[in-house]
Amino acid sequence: MPLDAYDDHPVQLMDMTDSDKAKGFEVPIWEEYSKICNKHQQPSVDMKLVERFQFYEKAKKAYAIIHTGETAAYANILLKRGVC
Repeated sequence: MPLDAYDDHPVQLMDMTDSDKAKGFEVPIWEEYSKICNKHQQPSVDMKLVERFQFYEKAKKAYAIIHTGETAAYANILLKRGVC
């Protein structure tokens, strides 16, 4: 599935809360997402962090929602599809 080449941020991730940032919380799943996207998308993908409640609002407008078995914290991701 190609990502939208005309969007500066076709991949958006839910940003950490301020309290998790203050604790020094790390989100290794974001690096995994980056590797996967950049393996299949050229040029490389610029991911954007979206504040938690803004992310929820964007998700409400999604065309499709896929529930996976991923259990990592902050593993929520929005993908904007492009054309083939």
